[in-house]
Amino acid sequence: MLNLDFAFLSPTVLSSYVLKGFLFSVQLTVFAMLGGIALGTLLALMRLSSKPWLVMPAAAYVNTMRSIPLVMVILWFFLLIPLITGRPLGAETSAMITFTLFEAAYYSEIMRAGIQSIPKGQVAAGYALGMTYGQTMREVVLPQAFRNMLPVLLTQTIILFQDTSLVYAIGAYDLLKGFEVAGKNFNRPVETYLVAAAVYFIICFSLSMLVKQLQRRIAIIR
Repeated sequence: MLNLDFAFLSPTVLSSYVLKGFLFSVQLTVFAMLGGIALGTLLALMRLSSKPWLVMPAAAYVNTMRSIPLVMVILWFFLLIPLITGRPLGAETSAMITFTLFEAAYYSEIMRAGIQSIPKGQVAAGYALGMTYGQTMREVVLPQAFRNMLPVLLTQTIILFQDTSLVYAIGAYDLLKGFEVAGKNFNRPVETYLVAAAVYFIICFSLSMLVKQLQRRIAIIR
């Protein structure tokens, strides 16, 4: 431990090796969050439907994705899709698609719980006003469900940001990969991994504190 030397981690080194990976990690997180919430909401509505032909495929998808480690899904998609399509997707594109599909299963359960938390009287009131099922969901239920589940959705997004480090398995250049490359080039892998852990901690801890403040504000509004 006495031989640790962090002097090489200058702003120039960080901007040259780490910034590119950080930007991709943020891009992947935002893309997977937006796509995952959109697809997850659709899956949640399917699971809450009274039609078995909608419930069964959605339940099978969610349960399957939640039962498989993310790194295995990343590898399967990255290796198998090119065999099916006959053309490679690229590590970054493959990661974005995989994370969106995987996170949709988790966002789906969050949205399903949020929709179920809305009193049934709200739905009945929508029907009494002459709204259709789709209008009631869009205008009455979903806005309230999003507000109720916003802290949980953001917490899942923080976990998603942490999971972006798994794209190392397919060679994508994320935040962790940037630190790894810098450590190899300067022959200081221990130092770079320690700094990477500190950076992940600072980012995720700060975001967690913001989510807690948001949760307090929402609780006050209620």
